[in-house]
Amino acid sequence: MSKRTVPQHTPSKHIGIVGCSAEGASLCYRTICAEGAALLGPHAHPEISMHTPSLADYVRCLDAGDIEGVDIEGIGDLMLASAEKLARCGADFLICPDNTIHQAFDYVVERSPLPWLHIAEVVAQEVQNRGYKKLGLTGTKWLLESDVYPQKLKERGLEYLRPEPNVRREINRIIMDELVMGLFKPKSTAYFQQIIDRLRQAGCDAVILGCTEIPLIINDDNSSLPTLDSTRLLARAALGRAVKIE
Repeated sequence: MSKRTVPQHTPSKHIGIVGCSAEGASLCYRTICAEGAALLGPHAHPEISMHTPSLADYVRCLDAGDIEGVDIEGIGDLMLASAEKLARCGADFLICPDNTIHQAFDYVVERSPLPWLHIAEVVAQEVQNRGYKKLGLTGTKWLLESDVYPQKLKERGLEYLRPEPNVRREINRIIMDELVMGLFKPKSTAYFQQIIDRLRQAGCDAVILGCTEIPLIINDDNSSLPTLDSTRLLARAALGRAVKIE
């Protein structure tokens, strides 16, 4: 995102945040507010509205899927309910700071009252901009078993590697039992560092933090691979759209 400052009087678009988990949504919100000042002037940021149903409602849909996957329509209907509320609040476009529920994106975007940014598209574009070729994926078990990132990476001719199934289960446990609850344990941070080390040894040249809570414990300073922070990248893309800086 360009670092040039937009004059303070410049109008900006109203950002709607479709939240899922509190930690991921709040990190995205804080990033927009904190980094908005660099574009719009001291204390300034675009207008923002956020709607978040109970996380339990989403988890029920994620756990309710049969052998073919999660309950896409259930997830999508929850996202659309938020979208409708945000449209009535005056939002101009929407973002969702949750990678996992982007599995329902196609279902949602066809029925949505407002346009959306896609978190994996934002991350994949950043991957391409930085010149990485093979990405390690991290995230919930539902995300890692989906095509949310593989589809967007393959469209750009990029390779990717997912952790083994047993590792995915432990990553998921840490995310759902700790990170979304605001619990950040040194042992869990060390586990993520070990996973990233293995991805590096397998030839990955960067790692996608594909859960919006992972950046709360992993970053470029404690990772053996460069990190793609999906939460902050989405927030910056929303800022760019809101103030028309691409």
